Amino acid sequence: MTLQRKHLVLLTACCLCLSASVAVSAKKKPAISREMDEQKRARHALNRLTFGPRPGEVERVAALGVDKWIDQQLHPERIDDRAIEARLAGFTTLRMSTREMIEKFPPPQVVKQVAEGKKDLPRDPKERAIYESQVDAYRDRQEKKQAKGDQDSNNPGMSDANADQRTAMREARMEADAKAQELLDLPADERFREILKMSPEERRTVARGLNQDDRQRVMQEFTPQQRETVMAMVNPQMVITTELQQAKVLRAIYSERQLDEVMADFWFNHFNVFMGKGPDRYLLTAYERDVIRPHALGRFRDLLEATAKSPAMLFYLDNWLSVGPHSDVATGRLQQRAGVYRRGPFGVPVYRPPRQQNPSAQQKKNKREGLNENYARELMELHTLSVSGGYSQKDVTEVAKVFTGWTIRQPRRGGGFEFNDRLHEPGPKYVLGKVIKEHGEKEGEQVLDMLAKSPKTAHFISLKLAQRFVSDDPPPALVDRMAVTFLKKDGDIREVLRTLFQSPEFWSPEAYRAKVKTPLEFVVSAVRASGVDAENAMPLVQNLNRMGMPLYGAQPPTGYSMKAETWVNSAALLSRMSFALALGTGRMRGLSFDASHILPAGQTPQDRLATLATLESALLDGDVSKNTHDTIVKQMDDPQVCWGGKSSGQTPVICPGPARPPNVGVLAGLLMGSPEFQRR
Repeated sequence: MTLQRKHLVLLTACCLCLSASVAVSAKKKPAISREMDEQKRARHALNRLTFGPRPGEVERVAALGVDKWIDQQLHPERIDDRAIEARLAGFTTLRMSTREMIEKFPPPQVVKQVAEGKKDLPRDPKERAIYESQVDAYRDRQEKKQAKGDQDSNNPGMSDANADQRTAMREARMEADAKAQELLDLPADERFREILKMSPEERRTVARGLNQDDRQRVMQEFTPQQRETVMAMVNPQMVITTELQQAKVLRAIYSERQLDEVMADFWFNHFNVFMGKGPDRYLLTAYERDVIRPHALGRFRDLLEATAKSPAMLFYLDNWLSVGPHSDVATGRLQQRAGVYRRGPFGVPVYRPPRQQNPSAQQKKNKREGLNENYARELMELHTLSVSGGYSQKDVTEVAKVFTGWTIRQPRRGGGFEFNDRLHEPGPKYVLGKVIKEHGEKEGEQVLDMLAKSPKTAHFISLKLAQRFVSDDPPPALVDRMAVTFLKKDGDIREVLRTLFQSPEFWSPEAYRAKVKTPLEFVVSAVRASGVDAENAMPLVQNLNRMGMPLYGAQPPTGYSMKAETWVNSAALLSRMSFALALGTGRMRGLSFDASHILPAGQTPQDRLATLATLESALLDGDVSKNTHDTIVKQMDDPQVCWGGKSSGQTPVICPGPARPPNVGVLAGLLMGSPEFQRR
């Protein structure tokens, strides 16, 4: 039985009790003093304002002063974060506009245009190679569809034809293996140049000859720019998706502006947009970069308008298709205005009506059919007033009319927001008992003002912030004080957070480790706590998929839940334990564990119990239950746990007797899989 499986089997038995332990943690008072000392305050602050402490960080924050450190985090512009920017430099799509991404990484409809001769190939060799691969794949799919249709109609079932087909497949496989080996024998730079020179068919042949390990090795040896180009040849949209996902994880791990990262994640979830909806895959990079991040600690009203005008949000909630029932477009006045008078014979003016066009299938699909209430409803229910905000269905309809005309300019080309008066519903609207006079785009701005200044919005936003930073059921008195600050400071998010961080409720013993980590918080905190160097963030992204929290993958507008009940069950905890063991034992490609990051300088892991105590202090500040401690001690009786190994930097030999050295990586993995580490 493998090491991983042995420990999972041994730990599965205690999953149910650990699940119950995590579930009730928010209701039980931790066994700590009524007053936190400075080191405990530092750990509490790091667990709430960051994605978890790194080795030695609790001591550094305590030495600096917790209040001073919090003030620094509230002003991220004062914190040098060039290191993370250097780490992300190879992800070129993070700096591209949506239009640039569409041009460099063609979506299916653009590939179809090129394949049908309606659009030219780009001149740049790298971009041309991407387009050629996609066009060739598109034509190949079309030919297979045609061939399948012909086969179905002719119904050939002759064994000779099947035998010929199998022979051809074997020969193709042998050719693919040979070409793949030739490519593997080349140095990385020469290999990349050779790939660019290949025809699309040759690239596919080579790809068929590479197994999964070979593919990963090839990609690892390329520079980020080369890797991006090769990935784009296979799936252009995958480049945009994976770079955005990896960047989110890497920022959460390595950014010094941790509170800013936490708030960027919070607001993206609050104003959720689903990556899987059509072109939102191309729109999300700009949405997070230009809409969410710049306003994460600013005024809520500014953030509200930025999201309302974002092409990503306009597309996700369909507002870009919304048409006022009495607008020019809906009533046909648009066609009347489109006609012109021209001078005819003898100077007599002649009216020429607009030229009739036959709409394409895509135009019919995107046809604006009427008023769409999706955005109006979510604006009030999820973004501002809350589900109990006191609005009616009539208010939803009126707000939807207000936001008609808020649309996207040239949506297929990655255009931005525009207000189209021809789509806008004329006349006054009546929202929450107030008259919104006809004023075009400014009607929407007036409604956003009204919603942002509402006491119900102040309370709802304060409640969600308190749920993120204090507990799933925060004290009502705290939420009320935060709401007062929200209204008094004109929705200044920084000041609302300052009220929260200075509150006695935030520092109460009941709040200590009262929050269960989401999968993202767990994965990132484990990497930060263990000091693992994440050269490749994709294994982390893939593990989040398996844990049920794919990044940018929440389909409903509600986003992902912050509450424990969503994430606490035996299967989820077993998945977390599996991840923690894999991380500690170095079984993830591109993620290297080094015991020296969490053990004191010069300490060699000889005594098992002493090493466990050191790790309990480093990873959990000594807050370990007797049940967890005894369970891990029992695991240490397994000889495989106590072998030396790569994760502990020692020669892999069996050391008989009680003095055998522990495997530090396994012990760290067991602690990171413990119920105590699941809480923050």
